[in-house]
Amino acid sequence: MTKQKNPFWAYDENTAKVVVKPWGKEVWVNFRKGESVGDEEKRYIMKKLYIRKGTKTSFQYHVNKVETNFLVQGSVEAWFEDEKNHIDIKILKAGSIWTIPAGVKHRIITLEDIILMESSSPEVDDVVRLDDDTLRGNGRIQSEHDEGDAL
Repeated sequence: MTKQKNPFWAYDENTAKVVVKPWGKEVWVNFRKGESVGDEEKRYIMKKLYIRKGTKTSFQYHVNKVETNFLVQGSVEAWFEDEKNHIDIKILKAGSIWTIPAGVKHRIITLEDIILMESSSPEVDDVVRLDDDTLRGNGRIQSEHDEGDAL
């Protein structure tokens, strides 16, 4: 059994780690405010994403990271690379669930404000951005983490 280092095992969204993004924010459900990647070993990552209407995530892929998404609220245009390296585009609504294997190019474009739950393997900095509206590079954008820590 692994014991948690923090004796306060119950916390809420207001005391969880927040990462500010150009399209909204991520609440890292299994991290506390001020906690950094690597402070405590994580076997999975869970995030609650708030993404504003009319914005889009990077067109990206992950070398090792695998993620499963659950669209809690809203609707999106989802891009997903198929086995023939073509981009399949579908409209997904609240209740939709999809898994993105490592190496698969993907993106979402929001049709309304959304809430999305993402559960993934722990390689949180494993992001190769092929297109990004704000010209962010690959991997972690430290300023997004710093801005969230300051909230």
